[in-house]
Amino acid sequence: MEILTTVAAVQSQAKSKPRVLVPTMGALHKAHLQLIRIAREHAGSDGEVALSIFVNPLQFEPGSDYERYPRLENADENFCREAGVNLLFRPPPAEMYFDDRSTFVDETSLSSALEGKSRPGHFWGVCTVVAKLFNILAPNAAVFGEKDFQQLAIVRRMVRDLNFNIDIIAVPTVREEDGLACSSRNQYLNLEERKQATVLHKALLAAANASEKSARGIVDLARKMIGEAPLARIDYVELVDAETLQPVEMVRPNSLLALAVFFGKTRLIDNILLA
Repeated sequence: MEILTTVAAVQSQAKSKPRVLVPTMGALHKAHLQLIRIAREHAGSDGEVALSIFVNPLQFEPGSDYERYPRLENADENFCREAGVNLLFRPPPAEMYFDDRSTFVDETSLSSALEGKSRPGHFWGVCTVVAKLFNILAPNAAVFGEKDFQQLAIVRRMVRDLNFNIDIIAVPTVREEDGLACSSRNQYLNLEERKQATVLHKALLAAANASEKSARGIVDLARKMIGEAPLARIDYVELVDAETLQPVEMVRPNSLLALAVFFGKTRLIDNILLA
């Protein structure tokens, strides 16, 4: 496995093989392993899997967990090597952003909902760094998980609108045995928070299986179930159209129930397609 830390080192390479990119912020876990597996399938035996690790300061709003976000350099390196990653790109912030930077990428429609309302500027940071990674690594395709459904939709829109010649591959949410969506932030949870966090997937499943079809009824059902966990503090629970991410009044084809909930200081997100 080749490890590169500078833009110049990556761009000096003569890319002769198909490349599939797995963009991450590190603290790698079994969901990332699935992303790597899917990337390998799409790259083929003649292609290469590139994985980037960059904790992007632009997508952390003031007062968030940027400073304490886990940075497990040695463990992540070993993880990538054992998973069969061909290229690990691990730049420091100063390598990715000039001090006097004045150009950014912003999506203004899909990013106004859900996470965009709770985390102003978050997707401005996501789009900027993903666009930069696409330009630096020049992948033929990139892999994103459906747990971050809004991020996936926004990246797809950016690729379409800016004519990136890159295929975006979606991978279904990977879960722990008890249903909790795999996330690097799960390690912040104490034992009781971790136990109670399983209520998120249970609430989503209950909503998906309910006879109730109105948005108000579905959301109330999910909120009531989540509220039974004493440590849960709901940020939002919303039923939206999975393409536009705008609220819908009734469950209909391509409806998405999305939620964000705090357990202590840890904010978890999850979602499920209802139809």
